[in-house]
Amino acid sequence: MAKRKRTTNQAVIDRFISEGRGQGVGSKYKPWLLIQDVASQGLANRIKGWKTNRVHHLHSNLELNYFYILEWSPIICDIREQYPLLPLEETLAIAEQIGISHPKDPKTQEPIVMTTDFVITVRQKIGVTEHVRTIKSAKDLQSERTVQKLEIERQYWQSRDINWGIVTEHEIPERLARNIDWVHPFLNVEDLSTISESEIRRITTALTLRVVEQHESLASIAADCDDKLGLEPGIGLSVARHLIANRSWLVDINKSINPSEPLVLLTNPLAVNQKLGGVG
Repeated sequence: MAKRKRTTNQAVIDRFISEGRGQGVGSKYKPWLLIQDVASQGLANRIKGWKTNRVHHLHSNLELNYFYILEWSPIICDIREQYPLLPLEETLAIAEQIGISHPKDPKTQEPIVMTTDFVITVRQKIGVTEHVRTIKSAKDLQSERTVQKLEIERQYWQSRDINWGIVTEHEIPERLARNIDWVHPFLNVEDLSTISESEIRRITTALTLRVVEQHESLASIAADCDDKLGLEPGIGLSVARHLIANRSWLVDINKSINPSEPLVLLTNPLAVNQKLGGVG
């Protein structure tokens, strides 16, 4: 997607606010910056979230990987990306107080609205709390200018008594992110083409029996199920990804999931179901 040649001025800021950018929660939240608004470092992505049921705008590979980690966590209940540090006057005052230059639009030289990469709502026993995380590569932290801008951000959130931190690639488990990337498009039944729920149950039983009892690759088991059950090629593997995404199949998500290798289930879902069915 082509990037817009956007400049920043007060009229643009006012328009963004009137459009509802940086406002709302859950499915109603709208990021301050969309991927078409700015040049991205690496691959920019628009991806529909599991938790929010809306499209997230992620501006780098690092942001995407961290987003996957948040999606998998059971204690995260909302994810808001590209959250604006408003009002602008507040970050301007922080920059002046600590004696550094506030970020400006390179064309207009007017101050821009700074953003935080992720505002995360965490579910706890006492309710929910908000945490803020900014995503930076380790090499970017060697830049004095980057550190200056992060200090503005840190003080902004400190004044609100909200937990703020920096995440680099060293804190993002690569294998975990890649596994979630592989299963992410298959969470919901409607993501599985036109297969009915009864068909999914039938396929699930066939796949689970083979995965538990036979030491074959997941890909070969899924392909054999496609053939024996008269399914379109690829359906069996899609259902397998759906089962992992929903935790119906419990696996060690921190170990690489390779379809060309056997899949190890931590529990036998069929045995568990049989025990539950026999109670009473």
